[in-house]
Amino acid sequence: MKWTAPGIVLLTIFSLAACNSNPTISATVTPMTSSSGKTWELAWSDEFDQKGMPDPDKWGYEVGYIRNNEQQYYTEARKENARVENGTLVLEARKEPYKGYEYTSASLITKGKAAWTYGRIEVRADIPTGIGMWPAIWMLGTNIDEVGWPDCGEIDIMENVGFAPDWIVGTVHTGAYNHMKGNSMGKSIEIKDVSADFHEYAIEWTPEQIEFFVDDQPYFTFTNDGTGDAGWPFDKDAYLILNIAIGGAWGGQQGIDETIFPQQMLVDYVRVYQEGK
Repeated sequence: MKWTAPGIVLLTIFSLAACNSNPTISATVTPMTSSSGKTWELAWSDEFDQKGMPDPDKWGYEVGYIRNNEQQYYTEARKENARVENGTLVLEARKEPYKGYEYTSASLITKGKAAWTYGRIEVRADIPTGIGMWPAIWMLGTNIDEVGWPDCGEIDIMENVGFAPDWIVGTVHTGAYNHMKGNSMGKSIEIKDVSADFHEYAIEWTPEQIEFFVDDQPYFTFTNDGTGDAGWPFDKDAYLILNIAIGGAWGGQQGIDETIFPQQMLVDYVRVYQEGK
């Protein structure tokens, strides 16, 4: 998800070059070994075991019209757009009149509740599909309110747009590398019928690099270039965002198919592993 003020931003997935808080952990998950051999232990998770609204101790909401010429209004604590049922988090994008907008959706954030520097962040999710859909799993630096975007750093763990349904994109944005400059750093991977089932989207983030995975298959590595915050603002805390956008500068490049609604992103779990945690 590219953070920009309202405006026109054109992207194609084939030309991309994009204080810790630890609530009680409900999952019983064994420590894991990273691709580089590090041993990481579970530091934070949500297994979505409790039916009802998302856990307010772990999740907050973006509210209203936020960015990127998107067409949805993000609602707050509204079960039609965000709820937990059958062991999964359900984010639902709907075509309905709401506060002057034609569509509603949800964007859940851990901002102010949990944030991390380094580790493995993994989300097992079944994403929506259809022209106009733009689901994302991503992170922003907690200092965004002080330094702004893109200087805060952005890590797009997973993005998908409905007009290219089989492609998953992983991207980073920094002051030196971002789509406003036309030099975002990222890659895409083809996963046939990706919306037909759950897949695990993950990054492994160290002081040296951020590696991107789908179902443990690595497909992109962004390396610390040693130029400081402009090129690598990723030695500071970042918070997590789960959302479904509708239309917008990228997701809406081929319009919105109004016959596809409602659309859902189902999330089985979110897990954060850190070294020595």
